Amino acid sequence: MTPKTQSLPSGQIQVWDIAVRLFHWGLVASVLLSYGLTDPRPVHRFLGYTVLGLIGFRLIWGFVGTKHARFVNFIPGPRRLKAYLGDMLHGREARYLGHNPAGSAMVVMLLTLLMAVGATGYMMGLDAYFGKSWVEEAHETLVNILFVLIGCHIAGVIYASWRHRENLVKSMLTGKKEIHEPAQHR
Repeated sequence: MTPKTQSLPSGQIQVWDIAVRLFHWGLVASVLLSYGLTDPRPVHRFLGYTVLGLIGFRLIWGFVGTKHARFVNFIPGPRRLKAYLGDMLHGREARYLGHNPAGSAMVVMLLTLLMAVGATGYMMGLDAYFGKSWVEEAHETLVNILFVLIGCHIAGVIYASWRHRENLVKSMLTGKKEIHEPAQHR
């Protein structure tokens, strides 16, 4: 099932609310600082808890937030994701006001992976897991996978910005997107 295309007038439209934007940039800062500041451990731990708190907020906002923040409005099923990726490969993917299906799948993967990183980080501080090499190795492996996914996310943002002639980074700062062609109503 393909979403309906809606033609909108020229100008700008508010897409990302302030909560989504603060979450996004707060998460970016917390993850980067956490990676760069493994010592002192209390600072690293605080940043890890900050990441988990932000994710907790985002999970709640994903059910009660504004239209483009709600998971029900942007998480694709496997068929829709596969169709979108196929369209991307052929250079005919639709432009979305909110997250496109590939971006939506990336959001889910990043949030899930960040929760796993946070869980293993938390486990390292528990007596039951303190000094267990498998927990530390899992934490480090998950962080490495996270940075690969972050690289894919950034590449996707660059590609979508180029492909659809829009600045997605600016949109995540201002919350607004330019209306310059028919966009998927999502």
